[in-house]
Amino acid sequence: MTAGDSQIDRRLEQLHIWGPYALLGVGAVLAVASADLMDGPAEWYTAGALVGAALLLQTWWHGTRHRRAHRGRSPSRAGTAYYAIRWAIAFVLTWINPFFAFYAAAGYMDADELIPGMWRRLGLFASVVIVAGAQVGGLPVRTTGQWLGFAGLMVVNYALQAFVAHITEQEEQRSRDRASTIEALQQALDENAALHAQLLVQAREAGVADERRRLAAEIHDTLAQGLTGIIAQLQVVVNTPDENQAREHVHRAMDLARHSLGEARRSVHNLAPVALDDAGLPEALKQTVTDWGERTGVRAEFTVTGIAQQLHDEIAATLLRIAQEALSNASRHARAGRLGVTLTFLDEEVILDIRDDGVGFDPLALPPRTRTGGFGLDGMRARAERIAGSLTVESEPGNGTALSARVPLVRHDQ
Repeated sequence: MTAGDSQIDRRLEQLHIWGPYALLGVGAVLAVASADLMDGPAEWYTAGALVGAALLLQTWWHGTRHRRAHRGRSPSRAGTAYYAIRWAIAFVLTWINPFFAFYAAAGYMDADELIPGMWRRLGLFASVVIVAGAQVGGLPVRTTGQWLGFAGLMVVNYALQAFVAHITEQEEQRSRDRASTIEALQQALDENAALHAQLLVQAREAGVADERRRLAAEIHDTLAQGLTGIIAQLQVVVNTPDENQAREHVHRAMDLARHSLGEARRSVHNLAPVALDDAGLPEALKQTVTDWGERTGVRAEFTVTGIAQQLHDEIAATLLRIAQEALSNASRHARAGRLGVTLTFLDEEVILDIRDDGVGFDPLALPPRTRTGGFGLDGMRARAERIAGSLTVESEPGNGTALSARVPLVRHDQ
């Protein structure tokens, strides 16, 4: 409710409280001024007694308003009784002097708030009878002309009051509808606030889960692959009698350990791979492929096609991680004699192709990933999809494997 609505309600409340007093006073003053219309002391005494009774009635009704405040201005039995008694007093007073019809007109103001349902129409009609009788010269109506005038005035007065009552009821209904709408909107806002809080919790949980997946994948790409390489180098040391060759493989194992340690630290802080610190993706991939070929003894080649671009850190890191995982898988499973890596720059995307001539496999018959296994194809595909890319694999037993990762080309300055 606005401040303007509150002010209007206060003024209406004051009108309903003091209006009957004012109309009774106007009627009494005009009745005294038209003393010739009253016959003898009996009518004066009667009128005075009824005015006193009306004042007592108004004072009682005024005094009990605080007890009715919790119900608001709504119809009740007490209100109906008050209206009926006030009408009876006004009727007798108007019979004595037609100017007391002003007091009867108070029924026009509050019939909707005192009388329930369709009975308020009857209350309005009763007030119209008194007012119309006063307008034709007073009650009782005697001549035919007065009766005709009385009937016409009743129709006009009642039509006007019924129209006003109808408009008032419509406005009250609109007010109730607005109140219901506001309540529904408030309820919807409360539900939205609860839903928003729930979504925040779910988003937080999803963020935690995503961060766990990221860390798991990073650890796999750094520690797990590094440890695999270290184990392979140390196995060579154990199985070779050549001291110089053993020393060379020990140095390689140490280099892998240092590299893996640096990658692990950067993974925790969500930084780019070590290989991308001082070089772009093509140089990092070339060095990664060269180092992998030297460790595994597989002939490995790297090629760049298209115009090389400085990629966004997240794009470059994702493609490098996919390449590292693919090379790790190839060293463990492919038993290839040759492997090729191609990085292709197009207008709107970058494509990373990795092909080998190894034993191949059936992509539809892959065993489920175990708790001790790597992230494999699922991990690479998840990495590509995280940056709106895709991963496809073509392979069959005995005919090698071809892997292709396609991601959007997002430059470093974008």
